[in-house]
Amino acid sequence: MRRSTVVTLVVGLVVGALALFGAPRPPHLTARTTGDADLAAVVRKAAGDTEGLRGLSVALVEPGGVRVAGLGERNADGAPVEADTTFEIGSVTKPLTGMLLADQVAAGVVRPDDRLRDALPVSGPTGDVTLAELASHRAGLPRVPVTSVGGAFGLWWANVTAADPYAGQDVDWLTRTAGETEPGDGRGRVEYSNLGAALLGQALAAKAGTTYPELLDRELLTPLGMDRTSVHLDGAAPPAGHADGGRATGRPTDPWTGSGWVPAGVGTWSTSGDLGKLVAALLAGTAPGADAATARFEEDGRNRIGYGWFTTRHGDRDVVWHNGGTGGFRAYVGVDRAAGKGVVVLGNTDRSVDPIGLRLLGVPEEDLPDDSAGLPGWVGVGLALVFSLIGGLSLLSTARRGPDRLSVLDAALWVPASLLLAYRLGEWTVLPGWVWAVGCGLGAAGLALAVLRWRALPLVAGVPPWRRWTGTALTVFFVLVTFVAVG
Repeated sequence: MRRSTVVTLVVGLVVGALALFGAPRPPHLTARTTGDADLAAVVRKAAGDTEGLRGLSVALVEPGGVRVAGLGERNADGAPVEADTTFEIGSVTKPLTGMLLADQVAAGVVRPDDRLRDALPVSGPTGDVTLAELASHRAGLPRVPVTSVGGAFGLWWANVTAADPYAGQDVDWLTRTAGETEPGDGRGRVEYSNLGAALLGQALAAKAGTTYPELLDRELLTPLGMDRTSVHLDGAAPPAGHADGGRATGRPTDPWTGSGWVPAGVGTWSTSGDLGKLVAALLAGTAPGADAATARFEEDGRNRIGYGWFTTRHGDRDVVWHNGGTGGFRAYVGVDRAAGKGVVVLGNTDRSVDPIGLRLLGVPEEDLPDDSAGLPGWVGVGLALVFSLIGGLSLLSTARRGPDRLSVLDAALWVPASLLLAYRLGEWTVLPGWVWAVGCGLGAAGLALAVLRWRALPLVAGVPPWRRWTGTALTVFFVLVTFVAVG
């Protein structure tokens, strides 16, 4: 065996073995528990395989009262989830907005068939949709408006960088963009819309002569004693003692803070105990705007909707519910009125907690939503596999046959970039982390072979020097962009 082959193999094997210690490892729910130990044990059983979960906060509301438990960790430093640990609740804010509508209707401030333009300066056909249509996702508006190529790129870029996709989008931006968006053919059918929920909440606030956070606090949070629920917008720091959010693969994410979107689920933080107060008041019928949970419109054979609250038939029972998700958090609130029981589950990764909540409500397994990776997950598997291996394989090939040093340098520069992309974007809850370690080994082997051949190679060969230097400059640029974006 040639000396270069032996050196390449040894370097690749050693680096690959060492890389196993730093390979992607999704978080798991640790054994740490606070609050009600019996409830925590039930939750742990309901969670099943906890890969991709870091921390959970759960409230179980029963006729005897509210029980609260924390499981796992609120951040990567290992701090436990306590009763006062706050989580982003995402779209769980939407039913709160629906309750504000029901409350304001009962008070005579607005009517369900009031037009949006009566409260907000929204031009065009969108201004003609009604508050009830907005509250029930029947206004024909898109989930999120994309009115330009730049807007579409911004949403994609935020997803790649785990950043806030709504940063800087205030109420003025929202109303202006709504005027540029027309209701589609789906008007009158239930088609989920973040835009619609945001417009509803801002319209109610404008009608009341205040801001949405102030209206929410005055009409709902304060009467229910929800003093650990707060809104943090436009770059403001999250509440003290908050959980840190992240992807199920372990990547940290930024909080969402765009003030225009708060009624739809941006910027609201709460605890399971606080939301447990809401659930208890719904069960008792004493919550302001509790009528919002009454199912008014049919979505399909199993699902109906009121003002923000969904009602789903599970066998012989109806569950009133809503879930929520931001870049790094998931939430579920469910109420079984017939059983006098409700549940709140908050998690600080983007792995769904809906199945946990439904199991705690006693919903049979065959009625649970699919918790598998799905198409986005398998795309992540493909990205992990390709980016883990392509850089090292390309460098090995180039180092073996490359005509010159700049070609080898280009291939070498892509190795750390491709490994970083694999680490950050890959679906490591499905693919084992050793695949990434293999990629590190291949890259190291390619680098070793490149070093051995380096002195024998010319700087540039086969093409005009300016072309090779231009290619190298572009490689450096794109590698730097990669590290800035996902590093």
